[in-house]
Amino acid sequence: MHELAITESILKIALESAEQHGAKRVRAIRLAIGPFSGVVPECVQTYLDVLAKGTAAEGAKIEARQLPLRVRCRDCGKEGEVSRTRIECPFCGGLRLERLSGKECTVENLEVE
Repeated sequence: MHELAITESILKIALESAEQHGAKRVRAIRLAIGPFSGVVPECVQTYLDVLAKGTAAEGAKIEARQLPLRVRCRDCGKEGEVSRTRIECPFCGGLRLERLSGKECTVENLEVE
């Protein structure tokens, strides 16, 4: 259910930005989502379809881009990317990792008319 609150925020950001730029309609909202954000783009789309009725964002589509999971190895000190299925330092194979990213959910840009 946290997607409802997230979608409300996304819609607010989209409508305010569209208004600031004189846009009449929001056609697409492009998101950048971290692998550990817990955000499911399909759920956001479902909520957006309901919340945006009667607004400039009615009918807008959610387009999501999955961000990489970035870590810093506490053994070798290097930074790199790992996947959810292979969580080890890509340089030394160490497992003592500090997560640098992965929980993000941001509006990257909008497609407007």
